[in-house]
Amino acid sequence: MRWALVKVCVAVTTMVVVAFAVPLGLVIKEMARDRAFSNAERQAAAVAPALSITTDRDQLERVVASAGSDDGMAVHIPAGEGTKAVDIGRQRAAAKDIAATRGLGRASTTEVPGGSTLLQPTALSSGEIAVVEVYVPESEVSNGVGTAWAVLAAVGVALVVGSVAVADRLGVRMVQPAQRLVESAHELGEGKLGARVPEEGPTELRLAAVAFNSMADQVVQLLANERELAADLSHRLRTPLTVLRLNTASLGDGPAAEQTRAAVAQLEREVDTIIRTAREAKPQTVALGVAGCDASEVVRERMDFWSALAEDEGRKVRVAGVDRPVRIPVARADLVAALDALLGNVFRHTPEGTAFAVDVHNSDDAVIVLVSDAGPGIADPDSAMARGRGSGSDGSTGLGLDIVRRLAESTGGDVRLGSSVLGGTEVRIWIQLDGRAPVRRGHRGTVRRRRRSVGAS
Repeated sequence: MRWALVKVCVAVTTMVVVAFAVPLGLVIKEMARDRAFSNAERQAAAVAPALSITTDRDQLERVVASAGSDDGMAVHIPAGEGTKAVDIGRQRAAAKDIAATRGLGRASTTEVPGGSTLLQPTALSSGEIAVVEVYVPESEVSNGVGTAWAVLAAVGVALVVGSVAVADRLGVRMVQPAQRLVESAHELGEGKLGARVPEEGPTELRLAAVAFNSMADQVVQLLANERELAADLSHRLRTPLTVLRLNTASLGDGPAAEQTRAAVAQLEREVDTIIRTAREAKPQTVALGVAGCDASEVVRERMDFWSALAEDEGRKVRVAGVDRPVRIPVARADLVAALDALLGNVFRHTPEGTAFAVDVHNSDDAVIVLVSDAGPGIADPDSAMARGRGSGSDGSTGLGLDIVRRLAESTGGDVRLGSSVLGGTEVRIWIQLDGRAPVRRGHRGTVRRRRRSVGAS
């Protein structure tokens, strides 16, 4: 917008300057010509009184010399009765032009090499017509024209430069509020909820700034209401959790009782975490690569937790790839939540006695966690992934797969459902280590070769 306004002003100012400067330059040139020939007429008029009195050559030469135009003035007296023609000074005009002027009886001009001549007829006492010739050089005709044109050009350039400066200032006045509006919109999109736009500039941009600030205030209010609602809903869970914790005290000793008490304690911690997060005034984000965990250690710890329940239900469990540390750019709590969601689905949607396995595969740019089972499988993986995007149906909330999907996509990875070598469902969590999009074809083949190498148990 700024440069467009400058271009428009340059074009308009240039047209105005040309429209006025060109005619004015022509007028100046014509005025200089008129001035030169007016001087020539005055010189010719100075000789006329002497011609009306005498035609003596010596006297006329003194008159021409006193006029100050020895080389630029000539007098042509025709021959009369008993007298010869007299020519004083240098003749530049053609004889026919002089004769034509004498015959017409009025002044005329004619072009000669180096300039022009003024031919002025003058009546003699004898009744004959003499012609006074005054030479006007071209330099005298154009005297001062070049300087005047240079001044006009300088004025025109100054007008154009001035219009550009004024247009630029006007453009800045209009563009800066628009740029601030764009920057604030980007900041708001990046989660900086305090971004606001100064309400200044042209009327339209002031109205846009008012509308943007009102929208930002509404967004902040909506997010605050949602946080309060999430905190309130989570807080309501504390009462039944307290009852469960008190009831676990009466379960006595044993693996099942310890697992129940551990599960209730973990649930209380998760609810407290949700409440604290919801009460935060600003959304908290963790930069990729700053927080992380050891995937092998988390898998071992969660499998120790679930293996006790698997033993009670007669399920065979296999864990592979956790014999050495595997660092991933994922918070430990997020990985724990994802694994618990998938393993909970195994226990919830497969009959007792169904085997399952967790494999961890590590490469230079990605870590793949495979959770597979020997259950009936998933008839429609696409529908299951759709439920995992928040549209729970068929008795499923879809939150489990949604937790897993968000964990993988936060690193630039993804989640895929398929058939496992155990005969049931396989969930592949692709965790990208460098934030780049996964190359699915090559890595997927690698994953399948590794999976066949470990076998089923």
